[in-house]
Amino acid sequence: MKPEGTPLRGVAMVAVATLLFAAGDTLGKHLAMVYAATLVLSARYAINLALVAVTMGPRHGREIWRTQRTGLVILRALCLVAATVTMLLALRTMPVAETVAIIYITPVLLMLASGPILGERVPPIGWVCAALGFAGVLLIARPGSGLDPWGVTLCLMNAVLGTGYHLLTRVLTRTETTMALLFHTALVGTVLSVALTLLLGVATLPTALDGLMILAYGTLATVGHLLLTSAYREAPAATLAPVNYLHIAFATLLGWLVFAQIPDALGFAGMGLIAAAGILAAWQASR
Repeated sequence: MKPEGTPLRGVAMVAVATLLFAAGDTLGKHLAMVYAATLVLSARYAINLALVAVTMGPRHGREIWRTQRTGLVILRALCLVAATVTMLLALRTMPVAETVAIIYITPVLLMLASGPILGERVPPIGWVCAALGFAGVLLIARPGSGLDPWGVTLCLMNAVLGTGYHLLTRVLTRTETTMALLFHTALVGTVLSVALTLLLGVATLPTALDGLMILAYGTLATVGHLLLTSAYREAPAATLAPVNYLHIAFATLLGWLVFAQIPDALGFAGMGLIAAAGILAAWQASR
């Protein structure tokens, strides 16, 4: 039996993880505006791979890389790498808050895609969530909002890729270990991003300060994901899912503090609709 108070620990871990993610998004925006996305990705995934190998390798040995459905494991990793690329490219032209808010339509897309792909029934409330989520996106990216259309398109591509990543995760957890999925995601991301960096070259080398920022970007993302994974051992998913939407709040705050960018009233309304759709989807899933 879990000790009393464990769910509160899980909530706190998710809250800290979302703060780290928002800080990483803010750093990512600065870095993506100056340096090649492939260079930033290389640092992120190399740090991720090193931390996974150091923390899990000594205890689990060969089990860390053994898989049964290697093709799908690699495809899952490629989805995440592509999603990270679209996120960085979107942040070049998009405010942090709006970027993060739009990609949070992923839980709604996941619910809708689970029907035809996984054979799960989509309840009527799922369509309500979809309507709320898409209405939120339209409010944020409406004509006259001033947002870059290509940036919005990249955010939506990110949401689709994220949906594919989560669908593959649900399929693969039946046959693969969590540590193998983590390791192969980090390995594929590192190999691909480093190869692209070497192939395409780097027009601008980072300064010492920006080099530290690149290391911090990779560390924030990795530690955030480790915290998020650990949190789900402490509390039910239905309890933690709404806390994930603190990410939007933190992104809004940091975007305002660092870049002096803040959504207008309709933008905030759109964010609220997307958050409501995601929370409603989580509540439905808990039932």
